[in-house]
Amino acid sequence: MAVAGPARFTVTEYLALEAVAETKHEYFGGDIIGMTGAEPEHNLIAGNVRDALVAGRAERACRVYNSDQRVLVESLGEYFYPDVAMTCADPIYADPQPRSLVNVELIVEVLSASTESHDRGDKWLAYQAIPTLVDYVMVASTRRRVEHYHRLPDGTWTLRILENEGTFALGNGIVLELPTLYRLL
Repeated sequence: MAVAGPARFTVTEYLALEAVAETKHEYFGGDIIGMTGAEPEHNLIAGNVRDALVAGRAERACRVYNSDQRVLVESLGEYFYPDVAMTCADPIYADPQPRSLVNVELIVEVLSASTESHDRGDKWLAYQAIPTLVDYVMVASTRRRVEHYHRLPDGTWTLRILENEGTFALGNGIVLELPTLYRLL
């Protein structure tokens, strides 16, 4: 006897839920995934990353978003709430409200025990389908380690791993320092 698989939801159903929900949900592969609270270390790192990006953008007209900004992977019809997102182009948003950012250039995910495999796996694969995405950064919350993926002009990705110390430059020229990202930890 066959057992029915889990129910899948349409994008329309997901967006209707998000319009009235008191908590955030991501939409991936027909599943609606509730977003839970994070540990203090996770929140401090995400805040440090955002602060460093805001300070580093200087005269650039970049917009830096926290984890409340939903991002749409248009080609897949999937929606995510990265820990930090940024675009230096005029932002493109998709309705309905809350509007989703479409042309994200940088996504940062702070890894935790409950999210790491998803952030490294299916979510990273989905993010690669965003044509404007140039940098994907995964920041560990349990040790000083950053993995920086950078898209080259030919569409291939490079990976740079930093542990404990070091700096790395994003595609838009902003330089981030590991000690700054882990400040107060």
